[in-house]
Amino acid sequence: MAAFKELVFSGVQPTGNLHLGNYLGAIKRFVEMQERAECLYCVVDLHAITLWQNPAELRTQIREVTAAFIAAGIDPRRSIVFNQSQVPQHAELAWIFNCVARLGWLNRMTQFKDKAGKDRENASVGLYDYPVLMAADILAYRATHVPVGEDQKQHLELTRDIAQKFNNDFAESILAHGHGEGFFPVTEPLIGGPAARVMSLRDGTKKMSKSDPSDYSRINLTDDADAIAQKVRKAKTDPEPLPSEAAGLAGRAEADNLVGIFAALQGSTREAVLAEYGGAQFSAFKGALVELAVESLAPLSAEMKQLVADPAHIDAILADGAERAEAIAAPTLDAVKDIVGFVRRGPTLRAV
Repeated sequence: MAAFKELVFSGVQPTGNLHLGNYLGAIKRFVEMQERAECLYCVVDLHAITLWQNPAELRTQIREVTAAFIAAGIDPRRSIVFNQSQVPQHAELAWIFNCVARLGWLNRMTQFKDKAGKDRENASVGLYDYPVLMAADILAYRATHVPVGEDQKQHLELTRDIAQKFNNDFAESILAHGHGEGFFPVTEPLIGGPAARVMSLRDGTKKMSKSDPSDYSRINLTDDADAIAQKVRKAKTDPEPLPSEAAGLAGRAEADNLVGIFAALQGSTREAVLAEYGGAQFSAFKGALVELAVESLAPLSAEMKQLVADPAHIDAILADGAERAEAIAAPTLDAVKDIVGFVRRGPTLRAV
């Protein structure tokens, strides 16, 4: 297998309010990763429309996610920030991968079953085919690493399967075109971190979600200091004091969630938090968590609002990012077309 330059790709869907879980589980990690590798951060608007979206709201949400990236510390001059629909190679490569992926592979994708529910016959083809487009998103840049949550791990495994099958199916053509023994990398997942999974403030057994009907289940990145404080203080807990060791959080989902959030915002561990607050009642711990959350998130919220108020600036960042992204993706797709056996358009010649 050929050696590949380290490159990180990840994306966030522009569907509804971004919340603390998006920030701690993804965006905060994106900021850290740009220090060590070339990174592409994509607002995946093609994925968003696998479920119907109000067009005006979608446009606003694309800009809001972009603003969150920048407010959190992603530097659009260092990293490439763009929205998926501006780079046509994603959709074109997805079709080629549709002809590589096997139906049985997609039938095993549990997230489609969860999202489609009992009414699968009315689900869009796009929702079913979502993982193949995700593979194209990643492999259009021949990305070596992708930070993903546990819920996307199965999709990344499919990306790896598609890359390996393409490399095997077209092995002779890949060699003939001078690409070594494998054209696509077998992308590695980056799973983990102190808050890879942030849970609901109302039910510690459920993931924090923008689709939860209760706004008190999540802290939105657009919440002001008063809203953050109110939601933390109303967060569900149990009557016992905090334990002194992490093992004492077993079976206490809400306590574990709040301690995990504190650790992630502080950049420490559950053990370190409990060493300081073990034995404390939740009323005291929540007061400290309010201070930390407001200190961490209120400046981000204010910066987001300022950025969103200037859509032309956001659009310019996305356009520049799309141009830089396409400069990587276009040669990849051209090479794929050569490998597959397509006749590509060259310089225009006048017919004789």
